Amino acid sequence: MLKNYQLPRTVYGTEEHAMFKKTVEEYFKNHVTPHRERWEEQGYCDKETWLKAGELGLLGITCDPKYGGMGLDFSFAAMLIEEQARFGAAAPGISMHSDIVIPYLEKHGSDFIKEKYLPGCCSGELIGSLGMTEPSTGSDVQAIKTFAEDKGDHWIVNGSKTFITIGYTADFCIVACKTDKNAGARGISLIILDAGMPGFTKGKPFKKLGLKTSDTCELFFEDVKVPKENLVGEIGMGFIHMMTELPRERLTIALSAIGSVRGALEHTIEYTQERKAFKQPICAFQNTQFEIAEVATQLEYHCAFVDRCTALLAEEKLTPELASMAKYHSSDMQCKMIDACLQLFGGYGFIWEYPIARYYGDARVQRIYGGTNEIMKLMISRSIYADFFQEMKAAKKHAQKQMAAAAN
Repeated sequence: MLKNYQLPRTVYGTEEHAMFKKTVEEYFKNHVTPHRERWEEQGYCDKETWLKAGELGLLGITCDPKYGGMGLDFSFAAMLIEEQARFGAAAPGISMHSDIVIPYLEKHGSDFIKEKYLPGCCSGELIGSLGMTEPSTGSDVQAIKTFAEDKGDHWIVNGSKTFITIGYTADFCIVACKTDKNAGARGISLIILDAGMPGFTKGKPFKKLGLKTSDTCELFFEDVKVPKENLVGEIGMGFIHMMTELPRERLTIALSAIGSVRGALEHTIEYTQERKAFKQPICAFQNTQFEIAEVATQLEYHCAFVDRCTALLAEEKLTPELASMAKYHSSDMQCKMIDACLQLFGGYGFIWEYPIARYYGDARVQRIYGGTNEIMKLMISRSIYADFFQEMKAAKKHAQKQMAAAAN
């Protein structure tokens, strides 16, 4: 039943959405939450959990049914992302696998690649990751150094990647490589490296502040021999392919922020009704009421914008600028509102056994990955001033031509 402080979620308004939500909730209750502490210790989740997700149709939701996907629109994937965050479940990394890796394969992969990888991705037998970030590049994708040397019928790949989500458990990785060191962004290509290839090694999962059940690691490539047919899309078009897919990735971060705040709010409302101070529930204090009102209002305010972006993505109309707005402002809101919720728990908010601590730890990276929030603001502002700077550039070029003509 919809709470009286929540907006109607028209983007999830069908009977099919309601049925799908029940499946998602049962999956996280029965197959994820019971294993969380053990996964936090080992730094990654079990393969069986991926296979169960595939069995329930939770992997490759938007992928073509001929490859084993559900063929549904993005709103169903959005619901899954949001619900996973509401449960405070960092693993399995369904969003990275289904909403980032699979679209690369389906949109840009050859028939060979689609037939080889997509069925396994949808069943959970194959787990995919994306290798963009390098130790010295951060958000500057154009500065990558991993190099794929053309050897005629194969590539030889050398380099490394870092902060790779589900890189440790992944069976393959779509790796951004330089195929032409002198061509800048036009020299970047995407190549699939399978985990079993000689020379492809993985570092141990990082010990992280949050997202402890989802592995993040370094990948190393030393003279890895890769078949030519593992090229995703066109040679030299890797940067364009990545920029094309980034709006979806950034919207998934915004959706995760919405779900996370909703989960944190639900736990906090429950706690403030049970916890007593000065002989009354702490929800009876005006400060508690004001804080909860602020969190609920910020959540619904951002939810309305993210829902609109979700509908636009389902229609393939979401712009990079709108996705950047959704990502940066929702993740900022997430960190602020979860911090406010944690404060109401007092000292217990600092104890890992309480769910609010996990929400807090998981939230911080949202402002970093998918492009830092500072980069998001830069992209938005560049779009706003695009015409102005274009005119300035043209005027400068014209002045230079006039000066050169006068000199002659």
